Amino acid sequence: MKVYETDDFQIERASAVSLGNFDGVHLGHQELIKTVKEYSKRENLESVIFSFYPHPVEFFGKKGEFLTMLSLDEKKFIIEKMGVNDLVLYPFNREFAQLAPEAFMDLLVEKTNCKVLVVGENYCFGRDRVGNLETLKKLGEERGINVIGISSVKTNGVRVSSTRIRGLINYGDMETVAKLLNKPYFVIGKVVHGDQRGRLMNFPTANLEPPEKKLLPPDGVYLTSVIYEGKTYYGFSNVGTNPTFGKNNRRIETNIFDFNENIYDKEITVCFYKRLRNERKFKNMDELVAQLKDDKNTALEYINNLDVLKYKL
Repeated sequence: MKVYETDDFQIERASAVSLGNFDGVHLGHQELIKTVKEYSKRENLESVIFSFYPHPVEFFGKKGEFLTMLSLDEKKFIIEKMGVNDLVLYPFNREFAQLAPEAFMDLLVEKTNCKVLVVGENYCFGRDRVGNLETLKKLGEERGINVIGISSVKTNGVRVSSTRIRGLINYGDMETVAKLLNKPYFVIGKVVHGDQRGRLMNFPTANLEPPEKKLLPPDGVYLTSVIYEGKTYYGFSNVGTNPTFGKNNRRIETNIFDFNENIYDKEITVCFYKRLRNERKFKNMDELVAQLKDDKNTALEYINNLDVLKYKL
């Protein structure tokens, strides 16, 4: 997959394009990508995902510190897995945000040689978001582009959206999140050195500092899996600040079952499946160790019985 992180690029081959932020790459986004790939194969076109960086909400600062479900590297990883030819991460700035719908469409044609354009039925674009699906169809007809609107994907009668999924992550409902993403919520990062306390308690942990501006579930303990060098291991992770030992920086500490390799400075992927409990401050190390034993037993029970574990990256 070719990745363009600049406004200075040109896709020469005629293409099928989908537009959007694609944060999370949830079920709705996957339907768009599937449709782009179908048209690409049928009409011998390049398959292109045209996204933006930074996220427009982050750029305008409308919601304070805006956290994304996918870092740039994670977005590249998951879209490449879906078999797309090209990913455009177009620089989102004030000049771009001020483009009228006509100018935006001309830019899209110029940069991607677009012949088929796939968007969600609620897609809005251009200055003040005045452009919508009907606008795109009109502009597409004038430019020889087949514009296709895809109906929203719904579960239990509710539209699948990035906003909905963010709310579930903030609540810690990782089982429902996995269903709406069609994959576990995950974090990719390098293992960093910790305080070695876990090893002293016979619960060694792989410590991960999450990517900057990455949305994490609430502090607590979770059933997780770890992917390292293509192999999956189960375990349980603490998200938080480790209050028992007076720490204050958030990180992910994972006890990996049946694993005894040195992975410092190595890249791993942590996948979240179920919240087990809140983070707590313990009176002493013995009390903490007793709780960790309970956490491990609970995690092992879920590994054999939890339906959500069928979702894989």
